[in-house]
Amino acid sequence: MSKRHLYAVAGCAVIGALLGASCRPAGPGAGNEPPTKIVKTKGGVEMVEIPGGVFEMGSRSGRPDETPAHRVSISPLLVDRYEVTQAEYARLAVVDPSHFKGPTMPVEQVGWADAARYCNARSREERLNLCYNEETGQCDFAAAGYRLPTEAEWEYACRAGTTGDYPFAGEAQRLEQHAWFAGNAGKKTHRVGQKRPNAWGLYDMLGNVAEWCNDVYEADYYRSSPQKDPTGPADGERYVLRGGAWNSTADACRSASRLGENPGFQDACFARDAIGFRCVRRASPAKPKPDEVGPKSRENKR
Repeated sequence: MSKRHLYAVAGCAVIGALLGASCRPAGPGAGNEPPTKIVKTKGGVEMVEIPGGVFEMGSRSGRPDETPAHRVSISPLLVDRYEVTQAEYARLAVVDPSHFKGPTMPVEQVGWADAARYCNARSREERLNLCYNEETGQCDFAAAGYRLPTEAEWEYACRAGTTGDYPFAGEAQRLEQHAWFAGNAGKKTHRVGQKRPNAWGLYDMLGNVAEWCNDVYEADYYRSSPQKDPTGPADGERYVLRGGAWNSTADACRSASRLGENPGFQDACFARDAIGFRCVRRASPAKPKPDEVGPKSRENKR
């Protein structure tokens, strides 16, 4: 199924953009204060400035779709400190689709295109250039607005300078201190930010809800992935989910673990109420042009 066909069938829209900031990466256990800057957007959402850098993506001993491990360079970006909450989503969307209700709990049961549409709505509110073309689902990575992270950006932000299976010392034995997963979640989501953050100050990167990435899923993509800011395959039927969720095993919450899911939940393999997202954008958004913001943007013209 092509992206254009997906949007025609789902009746949905688009996704969001990269950002930048420069700080020195730090490994786990670097103290109580993350070595990154917390900023608040005009819409009131906290984001973390993530420094650019190079890391080893994937796993040397994981599942076949996590190999080969390969070096990737990531540009600086801003990442939502928390998963998008139901209160934040409902403020810009028509309805909160979540099963487990609570304003400070992560929004879930959100398809890929609905997450994209939220990113565009957030961009419009702040008069930032939209990242997504709502006709085709294509992402303009040069735009200043919000979008979903690429799969590489997500893993880079999750690892926060670490190289093990999990972004903290102690591996799986300490997972319950950092994530809501099948071993401790009680078969439901929880309020965001209750577990320990990673070394860059990001909460719930593992567990609670799995997070949509911008990339189309392809099992052997790592064999041909570009070294600089990869954005995934050009087209496909499934999109990448990362991080595991409240119903995931500890193994599925590893930093390198990846899953492909139908963007509109047709024949979904993963529970709908275990899927959410967070947004990213470029660190230094460019000044918007008059014809590229708001409801009459070029992306919306037919």
